[in-house]
Amino acid sequence: MKTNTLYKRTFNQCLDVLARASPGSALASEPTLASELGVSRTTLRAVLAEFANSGIVALNGRSKVLLRRPRAEDYLSETDLGPLAEIVERKFMTWMVGPDCRPGQSVNALDLARQFGVSTTAIRECLNTFSHFGLLERQSNGRWKALGLTVDFVAELFDMREFMEFRAVERFVALPRDHVAWRMLALLEQEHREMLADIDRRYRDFSDLDHRFHRLVNGTAPNRFFINIQGVMSVIFHYHYQWNKKDERQRNHVAMNEHLAYIAALKSGDLEQARQACGLHLKTARSTLLASVEIASD
Repeated sequence: MKTNTLYKRTFNQCLDVLARASPGSALASEPTLASELGVSRTTLRAVLAEFANSGIVALNGRSKVLLRRPRAEDYLSETDLGPLAEIVERKFMTWMVGPDCRPGQSVNALDLARQFGVSTTAIRECLNTFSHFGLLERQSNGRWKALGLTVDFVAELFDMREFMEFRAVERFVALPRDHVAWRMLALLEQEHREMLADIDRRYRDFSDLDHRFHRLVNGTAPNRFFINIQGVMSVIFHYHYQWNKKDERQRNHVAMNEHLAYIAALKSGDLEQARQACGLHLKTARSTLLASVEIASD
């Protein structure tokens, strides 16, 4: 197996892409996948060949079919793998907003390490990051406790999100038209339309799509002072998808249409139009998120 960092990063990022597909479905073409991942087709082919050896995909000429969804143990977790911390963080975020975690829940680092297929060191670093923001509390017995969220905490965090995203919108609109972000935006736009066309069955899948869309937008304006809070933001902004099921289909339907308007505004190149679309969507997101936290606190 190749050992270079690019290969490893592509390997894990491609697993993330496959995790969003259903077993038995055909994968996108090599040019499309390579563009989405930002790598050459040569690197992509090496990754796909390894997936075929592992029984994750079936390759037959240009045809690529997903045989099974990726599992935690499929991910490369060597210590020199650049995105390992991000992978652990993403797995922890998924666990934290899932049914196995509640406010007051005891968190065992060793158990999580086994569940995620990573080292206890990687888990402890992740827990330390989230504890800095008051989401976790270290216990005297070496365990951790998941803490509840307050409306004031979430409101302050959302203020920071708005500041960051408005700045990101300015950067995104100014990107050259051959930048990979525009191609990724087009792919996300198509995913939104496909989900809307099948919304009765797929509306619960919106959480992941929402996360990837905002990550793309905000990724154009990296800031060293904001990096450490982006993970905790992701937890909070996914919080209501787990706790607030009231009118979930309608809320996600509205959010998807707001995303499409947001995407159209970005593509227009009109900064004021893009800022307005961003502001409208964030206003809606703030109100639904705060309502979700209030419901979870009841």
